[in-house]
Amino acid sequence: MAHYAFLDENNIVAEVITGRDETEVVDGISNWEEYYGNRRGVKCVRTSYNGNIRKNYAGIGYTYDEGRDAFIPPKPFESWNLNEDTCLWEAPVAYPEDDKMYTWDEDTTSWVEFAETA
Repeated sequence: MAHYAFLDENNIVAEVITGRDETEVVDGISNWEEYYGNRRGVKCVRTSYNGNIRKNYAGIGYTYDEGRDAFIPPKPFESWNLNEDTCLWEAPVAYPEDDKMYTWDEDTTSWVEFAETA
């Protein structure tokens, strides 16, 4: 079983489906990206839960970067930077390594301890 992402004209993931494994040949069809894409009339790119291909599992709203051959999630904050190895966004300040919970404050570009409300 394999998964495929359908892309819009800007290479943004619009939908992800489960489809045929790329090793399956059915009625002479073996290129499932092409097959599924042609049926919908849009670009279709295989994705992988375990990150074996294209760095990250595609999600709706992710961008497929052809140059990196990777799915990149939406940028969560303007100050965050793309890690070229993982194609994931990282805060400019490392997450604190203690047992507390934090949330990102873009105004101060820092981690702020998450205060639970009763």
